[in-house]
Amino acid sequence: MNASATALAVHGESAGLTSFLEAPTRFLFFTGKGGVGKTSLACAMAVALADQGKRVLLVSTDPASNLDEVLGCQLGGQPTPIPAVNGLMALNIDPAAAAQAYREKLVGPYRGKLPDAIVRGMEEQLSGACTMEIAAFDEFSRLLGEPEATVDFDHVIFDTAPTGHTLRLMTLPTAWTGFLDANTTGNSCLGPLAGLEKQRRVYEAAVAALADGGRTTLVLVSRAQKAALDEAERTSGELAAIGVHNQRLILNGVFHACCPEDVVATALERRGTSALLTKDAFLSRLPHTEVPLRPHNLIGIASLRRLTRNDTSEAPTKNGDRCELPELESLSALVGDLAGAGHGVIMTMGKGGVGKTTIAAAIATELARRGLPVHLSTTDPAAHVAAAAGLIDGMQVSRIDPSAETKVYVEQVMATAGKDLDASARALLEEDLRSPCTEEIAVFRAFARIVAQGMDRFVVLDTAPTGHTLLLLDATEAYHREIARKASNLPEEVQKLLPRLRDPKFTRILIVTLPEATPVHEAAALQTDLRRARIEPFAWVINQSIARADSRDPVLLARGRDEAPYIREVSDQFSKRTVIVPWVAEELVGPEKLRQLFETAVLN
Repeated sequence: MNASATALAVHGESAGLTSFLEAPTRFLFFTGKGGVGKTSLACAMAVALADQGKRVLLVSTDPASNLDEVLGCQLGGQPTPIPAVNGLMALNIDPAAAAQAYREKLVGPYRGKLPDAIVRGMEEQLSGACTMEIAAFDEFSRLLGEPEATVDFDHVIFDTAPTGHTLRLMTLPTAWTGFLDANTTGNSCLGPLAGLEKQRRVYEAAVAALADGGRTTLVLVSRAQKAALDEAERTSGELAAIGVHNQRLILNGVFHACCPEDVVATALERRGTSALLTKDAFLSRLPHTEVPLRPHNLIGIASLRRLTRNDTSEAPTKNGDRCELPELESLSALVGDLAGAGHGVIMTMGKGGVGKTTIAAAIATELARRGLPVHLSTTDPAAHVAAAAGLIDGMQVSRIDPSAETKVYVEQVMATAGKDLDASARALLEEDLRSPCTEEIAVFRAFARIVAQGMDRFVVLDTAPTGHTLLLLDATEAYHREIARKASNLPEEVQKLLPRLRDPKFTRILIVTLPEATPVHEAAALQTDLRRARIEPFAWVINQSIARADSRDPVLLARGRDEAPYIREVSDQFSKRTVIVPWVAEELVGPEKLRQLFETAVLN
């Protein structure tokens, strides 16, 4: 038995997901770092339970949901039957549609009863990103906290958004219940508190369901990778702190090399082994299940069924050939062009888990190595950018800390807007600033401030996963509208933010993806949204390509062949400029390890 198998056998299961299906709770949440396979596993579990004769509802709370692609059918905001799976229905909680319905629910009763100007003011107040998030949560709470909403189903499975968003989503019931208790003004950033008060029972029921281990299981999904395991451990602790104790861990995509002489395959296994051994204490605390790396992507009902049945009929042949790929650009050539500008903003964007942080860190360290001043930062709540980049002369590394930025912003508002208020008015202002929307504003201003530094240096921004990034851009548009009315009240960097993001000579957007169906198609949707905001991507980066790695392992060869159509799709249909980055043997942490990405030749 090799080291990774030993590490798993001590505390976990190696028989796949079979035992996981024996006595599942009514509610199952699949959560974890972006890209670990939450959606595939949630879908596989839903299909397996439905095949047992259970009535199952599968729900995505991810703003960038890809349930449609995995299940092979078009979904909306209402339960939709899944073809070929009796008893299974699925839906996507659409944040934009939920926000519109939420606004109408709060504002509608006042139409015709209050002056039009006041109603318009209420609608304006409910137009921010915070409203979108609470509206999506409102629907989520209904499914979890109102028994009649899911009375037709035996199980409800939630495919949640990447971890930072999920934690926020799960803590909102407690946060908003506390806000309702404390707020005495009768209003909030979400509109009349009477509308929120009506939801108190639902929110409290949702909290109770989450904390009830007899009803709810929290499934942490991870890869055998340090960053993903770190995220799972942090999430486990934070969820336990809010009362969610019934937790399980699935280690997805665990790889065992079949050829000891294959450098790439053995390096991939060794990296997983090392990550697991460093987390032995964490693994010992949770029941966990190993799911081996599959030779093909989990798209479609047939592949999902094979996963839970441990069906190996898709096993690859040992003598598969490498696939022919188009000639694409190297990361080194891309950075050479970026460096020529001398300054500006470089933003990596894409689905969670595609390697945005690594690509941002690699570009920043290479620019610094060339003697250029660089500020590397992140808007991602999960922020691993400092660990990835390490230290190098000429480069500043930071992260936008929501708590710190909120504290500074509140102090600033109290020192200006609250300066001449009497004690009663100051108390009301302080109360208003305790609402969750204050954090959104504070983080937005910090983002604008960092972008402004691109006037005299390079700013490399590792952005949050796609859904959060789009909310950020939505906030930019909302602020831009507000500027037209009261520009003098906003800092210069906020006033100029949207024009700077739209200036292709100042801001260069790099869309990062993996050569797989879901990341590519989500990246294409992101590009469409960016263009709608009149922001044109500079290039696409196809990251961690197994097809470009030099391996003869049959599983890796099969996965490499699966990459080919998506690589061609990006280069032929979506991208004006395409960079491909091979999977490399050494883990990409610190300047010297990151340098591998610039030393690896890109072969035809």
